[in-house]
Amino acid sequence: MGSSSGARETSHRIPRKPQRAPFERRVLRLVALLVVPGLLVSGVLVWQEPWTFESKLGLIGLEVFLCALIGAALHDHIVRPLQTLANVVGSMRDEDYSFRARLAVPNDALGELSLEVNALADLLSLHRTGAIEATALLQRVVEEVDIPIFAFDPGSRLRLVNSAGEKLLQQSSGQLLGKAASELALQSSLSCENETLLSLPFASGARWVVRRSSFRQQGIPHTLVVLSDVSRALRDEERSAWQRLIRVIGHELNNSLAPIKSIAGSLNTQLSETNLDDEQRHDFAHGLAIIEARAASLNRFLQAYRQLAQMPAPELQPCSISALVTHVAALETRVWVKVIPGPDVTLLADHGQLEQMLINLLRNAAEAVMAKPAAEETSKAPPDTAIVESDAHVAMTWKSTEKDVVLTIEDNGPGLMNPGNAFVPFYTTKPQGSGIGLVLSRQIVEAHGGTVEVSNRQGRRGCEVKITLPRAT
Repeated sequence: MGSSSGARETSHRIPRKPQRAPFERRVLRLVALLVVPGLLVSGVLVWQEPWTFESKLGLIGLEVFLCALIGAALHDHIVRPLQTLANVVGSMRDEDYSFRARLAVPNDALGELSLEVNALADLLSLHRTGAIEATALLQRVVEEVDIPIFAFDPGSRLRLVNSAGEKLLQQSSGQLLGKAASELALQSSLSCENETLLSLPFASGARWVVRRSSFRQQGIPHTLVVLSDVSRALRDEERSAWQRLIRVIGHELNNSLAPIKSIAGSLNTQLSETNLDDEQRHDFAHGLAIIEARAASLNRFLQAYRQLAQMPAPELQPCSISALVTHVAALETRVWVKVIPGPDVTLLADHGQLEQMLINLLRNAAEAVMAKPAAEETSKAPPDTAIVESDAHVAMTWKSTEKDVVLTIEDNGPGLMNPGNAFVPFYTTKPQGSGIGLVLSRQIVEAHGGTVEVSNRQGRRGCEVKITLPRAT
């Protein structure tokens, strides 16, 4: 009780600040103080004149009326510009810079104030326009760059994503925003060291460099994550290393294979002149034939790798995708190749290299189909309108987007046992394979600025190869 009483006493002792009358009322008071003394003096002087009562009263009334008009004009001349300036400042607070103060003239106190307020409005309008244009430019650049960009709040929830990020995650921004990084399989990009090489679970075969930085939005700290795909750069370095290795090995092997094959042939020729029985002569001939055949096989093997190491730059010329696919499909006679027509598209590309690439991929698909058990194969081709999964077949088609042409080769063979090794040089599961077909195909496609993806078909047996070529190289 005592403390509350003391608080009340303390509050009573605090002096209250007297409330001032509104500015307009103070102006009216000042106008009255200016006019009333003059009216009083004028009224006294008029009343002392020997005029009639009506004349005196009329003259005094006229003076009062004129003073009221002058006072009202003075009040309006003082208050109205201030109200206009208040409206201009209020509109600037609301980020509306279209209003301007009147009577903005130099060499005038109120005019100078109006000039400064108008100049401030012009400056803020210019800054706002620049900020809007800079923000629009930044958004445009972020959307156009082919680098996934993500922004996460302190709770690791996604707050910003560009079109490249949507393409990487294969979802729209409406589906992505608000989700946690763990739900998007991006938690590793927030927990790893900055500028670290990273592999993401949903982008098989790709290698990403993670760059992180911090920024604030409305005072809240956010983390900006930029993913740079360095897979192609790493492959270029690997390819360069393989090419150097192949050149060195090729030189050494060529120096050895030529005399081996020559000496084996010479010995085989002189064998008939030796004094050997038939069985010994047959054994020597068989051994020399094996040496000569293996030397020739090793030479062909080496030439295949030299082709990989000496791939020339593509010579660009108009190339019809429809004609190219139809021609390559007709070259494969071991299995039925179904060509599903796409749009009539012409690219600037090296026709010979693209043809070699498609032949390699189509040969792989055909050999995979031929590896199926004979009981699963049929000799009849299904109708053109459908593909029967039980029939051995390869399907080729293509589609066109705004920027790319996507060719697809599908087969219903056994599929890939280890898709991660598909593009490893010298790796092959075929007894007579060299391990360079897919590597050479990818090298051709990437020389044209495109990409190759090899994967097992979803929900169906077989393999799918997707070749993406840019429409403008």
